Amino acid sequence: MNSEERQIGIPLIGDKFPTMQVTTTFGPMTLPDDANKDGHWFVLFSHPADFTPVCTTEFHAFALRNDQFQALKTRLIGLSIDQVFSHIKWTEWIHENLKVKIPFPIIADDGTVGKRLGMIHPGKGSNTVRAVFIVDANGIIRLIIYYPQEIGRNMDEIVRAVKALQLADKEKVAIPANWPNNELIGDKVIIPPAKDVKTAEERKKAKEAGTLECYDWWLCYKKL
Repeated sequence: MNSEERQIGIPLIGDKFPTMQVTTTFGPMTLPDDANKDGHWFVLFSHPADFTPVCTTEFHAFALRNDQFQALKTRLIGLSIDQVFSHIKWTEWIHENLKVKIPFPIIADDGTVGKRLGMIHPGKGSNTVRAVFIVDANGIIRLIIYYPQEIGRNMDEIVRAVKALQLADKEKVAIPANWPNNELIGDKVIIPPAKDVKTAEERKKAKEAGTLECYDWWLCYKKL
């Protein structure tokens, strides 16, 4: 990211999601306030264009998992640089031909939102990349993923990421690779590393006594 991009406010993980007025297939919205209403998280994801093959498979996949996101008190919001009537017609096509209704709003962007969030694909005109922003209930950006146009996203990973972030917040733990199917510790979670000598020594003794599961004092884990 160059200095010019940072100056126009492209957000980073840990930043407050910028306030913006958007037009969607469900009517006007103010982000992040409307998306965070009633304590919800939200996933804002962009796609290159309506009526394109990979994007169609993605929207179908997101729609199939909408109940999973709802169970996590998380809203889905799509976006591309297309007009509202294009979004509406495309979602009608998906409903009629793929037998799935798109249950979440899609932002009709004129390029303003895409540029502000760093979604414009380099060298591809006004098309947006396949960006994913996971935003918590306080409007803080917790995760950002970018995919190129050629590669469709893994929606199960996005569900997993929301679950992992919420669990880490609730239990004050860290989440291992491939959780809940980590190759070392399965569905267990990682206890934050000791921050002082006393705690490190206590963990060594707990490991030796069998009261705490650890590979070492800095890699301890537990079952929730």
